[in-house]
Amino acid sequence: MKASRLLSILLLLQAQGRLTAPELARRLEVSVRTILRDVDELSAAGVPLYAERGREGGFQLRAGWSTSLTGLTEAEAHALVLAGLPSAATQLGLGADAASAGRKLLASLGAADRGKASAAAARLHIDPMDWYRAEDEPPWLRPVADAVWRGCCIRVHYQSWRQLQWQVLAPLGLVLKAGVWYLVATRAGEDEPRTFRVSSMQAVQLQEDLRVKRKRRFDLATYWRAATQRFEAERAVLQAHVRLSPRARVWLDNTRTRWVAVPRAQPGRGRHKDWLEALLPVESIEQGTCAVLALGDEAEVLGPPPLRAAMQRSVRQLARRYGVL
Repeated sequence: MKASRLLSILLLLQAQGRLTAPELARRLEVSVRTILRDVDELSAAGVPLYAERGREGGFQLRAGWSTSLTGLTEAEAHALVLAGLPSAATQLGLGADAASAGRKLLASLGAADRGKASAAAARLHIDPMDWYRAEDEPPWLRPVADAVWRGCCIRVHYQSWRQLQWQVLAPLGLVLKAGVWYLVATRAGEDEPRTFRVSSMQAVQLQEDLRVKRKRRFDLATYWRAATQRFEAERAVLQAHVRLSPRARVWLDNTRTRWVAVPRAQPGRGRHKDWLEALLPVESIEQGTCAVLALGDEAEVLGPPPLRAAMQRSVRQLARRYGVL
């Protein structure tokens, strides 16, 4: 356990450049005192570590020093995080590098560990695509990824909800969510990161003379969690009060749609005795109507009144279309 932690400290410093003791303690889930003891042991073992004081200080490895654990090329290092996502690596133009990085990692292990790793790889496959969704293959993904790796700004012809316009972006990272690629970047003259869908980019021009100035404490995963929570909270502005059959509840659970049972609701009667009242978050009356219509006659809208009225209009139009009325 201790040896693993010492190795983790080395790899974190090699990857991040400089980290404070509290940051290392948080990432490795140990106390700051433990980190300080580990750093002393690494220094005593001859690892060229040094500390800088001050607000931007922390522990850092001597410039040019690195462990000899991998021997990875730059492209292989980029591809390493995608070793379990071959389709994503291929879209980024790193398919062969991901395979090469995986082989080098296996070769660096002992015979017993190599067998365990090979067995795990044979028993686990990761598919980031949701069911019944077409794969997102934006034509400008590779130039955008190139800018991310190289730390260069890009000039983008971007189609937003409002308009199509040219923008200069400083890329901070790429995110693959449910098969869709997003770029996290700051716009020229702004400090706060924004999210841009790569498939909405109509053209991309690399600005090699403009370098990206990354904030030291920016963390892509932390930003993305906060951004998605904020996005969902802003989009789900309404709640549909519905009555759901057991089959509808199964369908919603299978599609990972959030719903909350209404406490102290009136029990169903007759053939509806197993139905439950629930609240569904919806973006708008139109979107809520489409969502409940997808459940067919396994759901009933109870409120709000505008949503129930929209459902009644849709049902009458469907009845006329199919010759029921």
